[in-house]
Amino acid sequence: MRTTSSTHLTSRATPETGTRILGLPAWAFIFLLSFAIRAILLAVWVSNHQDFYRLGGEIGRVALTLCRTGQFADPYMIPTGPTAHPTPLSPALLALICHFLGITEAAGYVCAMVGIASYSTLSALMPWLARELGMGARAGILTGVFCAIIPMQGLGEAIGLGAVAHASLAFALLVVAFLRRWRAARASAVASMMLGLACGAAFHVLPPLLLVVLGYLIFELGWKRSRRQVLLAACVAAGAILACIPWTWRNYAALHGLFFIRSNFGLELRIANHPGADADIEVTLARQGTLRHPSENLDEARLVRDLGEAEYNRRARDEALEWIRTHPADFLRLTWMRFLHFWCGPLRYPWLAALYTALTVLAILGLSGILRTADAPGRAALLIPLVTFPLVYYIVSYVEHYPAPLSWLLLLLAASGIRRLI
Repeated sequence: MRTTSSTHLTSRATPETGTRILGLPAWAFIFLLSFAIRAILLAVWVSNHQDFYRLGGEIGRVALTLCRTGQFADPYMIPTGPTAHPTPLSPALLALICHFLGITEAAGYVCAMVGIASYSTLSALMPWLARELGMGARAGILTGVFCAIIPMQGLGEAIGLGAVAHASLAFALLVVAFLRRWRAARASAVASMMLGLACGAAFHVLPPLLLVVLGYLIFELGWKRSRRQVLLAACVAAGAILACIPWTWRNYAALHGLFFIRSNFGLELRIANHPGADADIEVTLARQGTLRHPSENLDEARLVRDLGEAEYNRRARDEALEWIRTHPADFLRLTWMRFLHFWCGPLRYPWLAALYTALTVLAILGLSGILRTADAPGRAALLIPLVTFPLVYYIVSYVEHYPAPLSWLLLLLAASGIRRLI
C-alpha cells in the first residue's frame, strides 16, 4: 500500500504537469481551443436561426414561469401547477439571466457563453483529472484536446446552458474528492460533513450520483473497518441529507409528496415499460406516433393539472410496475437492450453505435491496465461509478444524453487504452 501511494504522489510531480502547447499551459490551450470552436458554431447557428434565444422545452417553460410568477411550475404543454420534473439549477439559472436581460438576443448569448465556458472548463480539466486518477497527464491532454475539437453533445455545447457539462463537472469533482479523502492521512468530521454537503448539492444537478456516493460509502466501511470510519461516513450522509432538506421540503409543501430531487420517475418508468415500448425512446415515438408524456400529449397534461404532479407520477409508476409484474420476460429483454444502448450507443444508427462501442472497448482496455497497478482506493474510485451510475438507466428508456455525464471518465480510460496500445 505504501509503495502504491508513494507512486501516486510522485506521478503528480512528473514533468507532465508542466506540459505546454504552443507556449501555453496545456489546460489554457485546451480551454481556448474549445471555447473558440464552440463560439464559431454559435455564430454559424445564430446566422441561420434568428430566434435562437426563445425559451422552449420543460426547462424553458419552467424558467419562463419563474420569470413571470416566481413559481417553479408549468413544465408541460399547458399550465399544470408546481413541478419538480427538471432539476432546479438549469431553470433557475436561465430565469435569472432572463430576469435581468429579458427574453432577448443578449440573454441568449449570455446563456450560450455560460454553456460554452462550462464545456471548455470540463475539457481543460482533463489533464488534472487524469493525474488525480493515476492515468498520467498525457492521457488527459489527449482527452482534453479531443473534447475541445469534437463537441460530443453536438450543437448543445454551443447554444445551451451546458447542463451536461455541469453534471459532468459535479460527477468528476466528487470522484476526485472521495479519492483524495481515502488517501488522506486522517479525515476529519468537519471535512466529511463538507463533503456530504457537496454531495447533496451535486444530487440537485445529477440525481443518479446518489448511487455512486452510496457505493463509495459502502466501500469505505468495508475497507476501513473501524468505529471512527462509521462516524465519518455518517457525517458524509448527514451533510448530504442536510443539503437536500430545503428542496425536499419545498417539493413536499408544493406537490404533497416525498421523492428524491425529481418527481418524474414514475412517468419515465411507464414510458419505458408498456406494450409496444422499445429500449430507445425515439424508436418508441416513431412506432407509436406519440408518447404518453405531458410535454406532447394534451390529455396527459390535463391529467397532471387535475391530479397534481406527484399523484400523476404515482399512478404512472404503479401502472408500469403492474406491467413489469405481468410481463417479466419483456421487461428483462428491454432491460438488456437498454444496457446495450447505454454502453454501445443508439443502435438505430449503426455507424454511431460502432463509434460508441469502440470507445467502450478502449475504455475497458485502459481500465484493465490501470487496475493492475492501482491501490484499493484507486480501483474503487474508477469501478464504482462505472457499476452504479448506469443502474437507473437500465430500467428507463434510452435517451442519448443519459450516458453523457459518464463520458469524461470513459474518454480518459479510452485515452489510457490508446496509450497502452501504442
